[in-house]
Amino acid sequence: MSVDDRTYRKALGSFPTGVTVVTTVDGTGAPAGVTVSAFSSLSLDPPKVLFCLGTHTSSLEAFRSGPVSISILAEEQQDLSIRFASRGVDKFADLEMDRSADGVPVPKDTLARLDCDVEQVVESGDHLIVICLVKALSFQTGGQPLVYFRGTYNMIGRCLP
Repeated sequence: MSVDDRTYRKALGSFPTGVTVVTTVDGTGAPAGVTVSAFSSLSLDPPKVLFCLGTHTSSLEAFRSGPVSISILAEEQQDLSIRFASRGVDKFADLEMDRSADGVPVPKDTLARLDCDVEQVVESGDHLIVICLVKALSFQTGGQPLVYFRGTYNMIGRCLP
């Protein structure tokens, strides 16, 4: 059986995902960042998460090692998601950022932030699976997540009992 790209994307688009921005600094200290929806918890003990990056991602090498920060976006941060998903633009221009303890620039006012060390990178198909050890975290108790579903941004309308 053959699976064509378009049908595959449509099927996977039926699974709603949260939206994150992953940031780091490259070997020269320049910031790098990308929007990622392929993010997951991996282990509680020790605390690990993973995210996936396409091998065509700009600044891909910067995400293979060193510290990274993963910011879980709130529903009002769609513009931040679009900015970090864009190519050929300075994603950090005129953007007020915080810094992690490791000096990684991080967006302000996100629902949660995980500061991590890259532990392992696994190449699979046209993506890298980046496994990270969580060193520090912060989160808000209020707010709603930015959700991506069937090619559009969505909000959570209500919680089921």
